[in-house]
Amino acid sequence: MLSDILTDEIFVFLLIFTRFGTALMVMPALGEGLVPARVRLLLALFVAGVMVPVLGDRLPQEAPASPFELLFLLLVEFLVGLMLGLSARLLVTAMDVAGMLLSFQMSMSNAFAFNPAMATQGSLVGSFLTVMAITLIFVTDLHHLFFAAVVASYDMFPPGEMPVMGDAAQMIAHLVSHSFQVGVQIAAPFLILGLTFYAGLGLLARLMPQVQIFFIAMPMQLLLGIVVLMLALSGMALFWLGEFEQALFYYMR
Repeated sequence: MLSDILTDEIFVFLLIFTRFGTALMVMPALGEGLVPARVRLLLALFVAGVMVPVLGDRLPQEAPASPFELLFLLLVEFLVGLMLGLSARLLVTAMDVAGMLLSFQMSMSNAFAFNPAMATQGSLVGSFLTVMAITLIFVTDLHHLFFAAVVASYDMFPPGEMPVMGDAAQMIAHLVSHSFQVGVQIAAPFLILGLTFYAGLGLLARLMPQVQIFFIAMPMQLLLGIVVLMLALSGMALFWLGEFEQALFYYMR
């Protein structure tokens, strides 16, 4: 009797660990490659242990008799956790998109730095904005909201029910386009400023052909971009935080 109860408890824990563990491995901030895999694994085990009393009544209480049924249940939890983690990570890429657009407008397109979220080289401004976004997730406790979204996902995606692949693919495609839209919206003031600046340079070149516009434009463009970035940084951060929070609330409706 004790072995049967223990087996069922382990089964419930395994289901919760699969969804939360997969989401933690993919989500921004805690799922970055710079965080050691052992730390992420221990965190996933700890969170799953804490969530067993909270989510135990929403899960199957008896372990399946067939190993194929168990594999199917674990596959469903893995796919749901992967979708949740990717949904949050795609919103972080909006900062990288905005950073690349800003780099072009500030004449810094050839300045690269390591981007921790992408685990590769990226634009200097994009890397800065990405690190800022990851920091803001911890500062504003949005990682707690992510855990709440995973808990709420058990109402939207019950265990054992395979998500409709067409709807899931459509949702991911919408998130990709939305993250790009958010990145463009964040960089919109700089795009407008860049167009105005280039129009002014063109007018100056027509009025004063003897002036070497190129040598004047580069330093002015860089200085103006840095000043505008300093002034607009707080607004950019608040706008992105609102979009990130709204994306997490989608799973909590």
